[in-house]
Amino acid sequence: MTDTPEPAPETLGAADIASLSFEAAMGELETIVRRLESGDVSLEESVTLYERGHALRGHCEARLAAAQARIEQVSLGADGRPAGTTPFGES
Repeated sequence: MTDTPEPAPETLGAADIASLSFEAAMGELETIVRRLESGDVSLEESVTLYERGHALRGHCEARLAAAQARIEQVSLGADGRPAGTTPFGES
């Protein structure tokens, strides 16, 4: 039996991205940005990293949008007491 190395995160597919938490996706995205900014990767690897980073950014944006949709603001009545809730961003 041979030990096959785990693939690097940037080579995993979109299904793997969908299962990542916001924090894990953001951490991986930060790592990719550092690698790209270092200039120590080949052109082909840069393209692969960029594509993975683009998918991670989209995943993070979607997770943030979902979280924002779940947040509610408490609206106060004339007497200053809570009168109900409204979705975030609506007044």
